[in-house]
Amino acid sequence: MRQRVIIENVKPQVNAGRYPVKRTVGEPVNIIADIFADGHDAIRAAVQFRKKGAKKWEEQLLSAIGNDTYAGKIQFEEEGHFEYQVTAWIDHLENWYNGFLKKQAVGQHLSVELEEGAIMLEKVAATYSKTVAKPLLAKAKQLRDKKGYQENIQLVLSDDFRQMVAEHPFKQFVTESDRKLNLLVERKKALFSSWYEFFPRSASQERGKHGTFKDAEALIPRVAELGFDILYFPPIHPVGEVNRKGKNNATNAQSGEPGSPWAIGSKHGGHKAVAPELGTMKDYEQLIKTAKSHGIEVALDLAYQCAPDHPYVKKHPEWFVWRPDNTIMYAENPPKKYQDIVPLDFECDAWESLWKELLSVIIFWVKKGVKVFRVDNPHTKSFNFWEWAIAETHKKYPEVIFLSEAFTRPKRMASLAKKGFTQGYTYFTWRVSKGELQEYMTELTQTESRDYFRPNFWPNTPDILPYHLQGANENAFVMRLLMAATLSSNYGVYGAAYEFVDNHGNSNGKEEYQDSEKYEVKYYEWNRRNRITDAMTKINQIRKENTALQSTWNITFTNTNNDNVMSYIKRDENGNTIWCIVNLDPNNVQAAFVEVPKQLLGIEHVNLRCHDLLTGQYFDWRNDWNYVELNPSYYPMHILRIE
Repeated sequence: MRQRVIIENVKPQVNAGRYPVKRTVGEPVNIIADIFADGHDAIRAAVQFRKKGAKKWEEQLLSAIGNDTYAGKIQFEEEGHFEYQVTAWIDHLENWYNGFLKKQAVGQHLSVELEEGAIMLEKVAATYSKTVAKPLLAKAKQLRDKKGYQENIQLVLSDDFRQMVAEHPFKQFVTESDRKLNLLVERKKALFSSWYEFFPRSASQERGKHGTFKDAEALIPRVAELGFDILYFPPIHPVGEVNRKGKNNATNAQSGEPGSPWAIGSKHGGHKAVAPELGTMKDYEQLIKTAKSHGIEVALDLAYQCAPDHPYVKKHPEWFVWRPDNTIMYAENPPKKYQDIVPLDFECDAWESLWKELLSVIIFWVKKGVKVFRVDNPHTKSFNFWEWAIAETHKKYPEVIFLSEAFTRPKRMASLAKKGFTQGYTYFTWRVSKGELQEYMTELTQTESRDYFRPNFWPNTPDILPYHLQGANENAFVMRLLMAATLSSNYGVYGAAYEFVDNHGNSNGKEEYQDSEKYEVKYYEWNRRNRITDAMTKINQIRKENTALQSTWNITFTNTNNDNVMSYIKRDENGNTIWCIVNLDPNNVQAAFVEVPKQLLGIEHVNLRCHDLLTGQYFDWRNDWNYVELNPSYYPMHILRIE
């Protein structure tokens, strides 16, 4: 009951500590809390932290930043689950020291204060080891030397004494924050990754021939040349034959049509098998090894749904919903019908066996070498299942990354992130104007979602060709690619269709591709290079060479006098500064005056050397506002390194 300090509003925390705050190795956690007490005594505060299971706390002192608020920073160089709490106390050593300085400044006699200081140092020494206590006791003895009054005054006024007080907190009646908070530290790829997607069945370099894993393996050097570090395939499992969809989602497939790879399972196997037309399991494992040798991880599409002829349907009918006429219920999103897919029933009586089987699917592929999963529509499955399955996976394989493909309402996306998903798809796909983009980035980086939701920006997917890319020119494709790769440190692209500027929207007016690759094998001239491939290669190289682009959280938007020109700066703790200025109009040259944010850059007068990393040009800026002109047919963006 003698604890006098109050601790409130400790941040960061997610749902009052129910879920962990997320960081990656080397990424700081900025701690802030409201801390105060009765009266005017000196308060000291600290954040304590430790790895889960450890007995001993490490500690970092917090600094007062005004208005009863204290702040500090911790970071971790290893992966794992950690916990932290804030502590605070009245520090009577510092209280005495501050009072001594004030009294000395007005000329008071301080013999009694010197004796009080000696007593205080002895009390402090008793809380430390003998080695640490020794110099404290020596100074206490010196303060009692009545013949050296002036010398003792100077001792207390010295820098050494001030440093001693700062470095030896006197802890009594310590208040701890209400609860221990959770922190998850993950590998760096959780924060910084570049995804490239293609269908292995379209990997053949021979027109009219179904691609294989070996064909896909042959394209890995090309993906590496473009600079991507995650190669993602749509589902590689056997495709259902019952109710198989045809070209453009036709209800009935024609002979030879491959069907949608998301309709998983046939007589050839289910979620632990590979489609025979793609090759063998050994072929797939070899592909993973080849990719790894090029610095690329292969992501598996985790789609928990079944074709009507999936082996689960016959072996475990209790995992599905059956209608009164004894037919199995297929997936619907009225008026849409997915006759080739039957959903799993997460409310079934046999839910425990279902959950265990689905977890075993993840572990099966992890043992094959897969450490990255893109999860299809996780918001249509039990959220509690995901929390359990991801946690169980991470117990033995903490390095596994889960990307949530949930284009859904914000609270659902947030919950999936809190429950364990490493990254999440976002609304970037539909954010077009300057105002929309700036508002969305502010929401992602400046609100509490920053502590649990890691965005992954995709300009397109096999499911989505957004309206602003339908009929769009090459300039628009370059612009959206460069923005995705610089706004977010995680980004991806449905590659071949994007590279070769497939801008043909669905004839029904939807945000879908005409002649979608989801339902047919495509042929691409994989050896061809163009402006898009050049942009991909350059931006991925720039991202790897500039650490400022390896975080999403360090963005600041700056002023321009043209709504068609957007400006933002990314700056890291080591001073690497990247300034992106983008023309949002893909059809016309746009010009603007752009303001130099002097406070952000830490300068009083403008004298900047700017190196455009896309074109190699240099600009010398010496004005507070500088003229910029961007031709979208050349490069719609300046990516300037401030040198």
